[in-house]
Amino acid sequence: MDFKHRDEIFQTSLPGRVVQNAVGKDSAIASAKMTVSYCRYCADSGPMAPHNHAEESVVVLDCARAYVKWGSGPDSLEHQQWLCPGDIMHFPELEWHVFGYDEGGFLDALCIYGQVTNIRPEEISGIQE
Repeated sequence: MDFKHRDEIFQTSLPGRVVQNAVGKDSAIASAKMTVSYCRYCADSGPMAPHNHAEESVVVLDCARAYVKWGSGPDSLEHQQWLCPGDIMHFPELEWHVFGYDEGGFLDALCIYGQVTNIRPEEISGIQE
């Protein structure tokens, strides 16, 4: 078994979030079959842009005044759901979505992919932007 405390996992600041790659390719724990990352969305990271990518499940670990929007395109996120600790979301491949929060809010989540490659749209074979 491999074991890591979360505070031992390197933090990478990206636009809109801080990511800790826990399991997968180039992660704290190596896996050739899955990707698991901790992600924190808060004002310190700035706003997140709507995005899409490989099929993903997201578990809300903790949050305050946080929500998810999703829909048919980056400018047409027709749906919104307020989030609570323990909620789980599943995004089909290439579904547009974005996480957000009201002033003073945040989202702390666990993001899970069933693969270690072809996660981002530009990596997926045959996908045109």
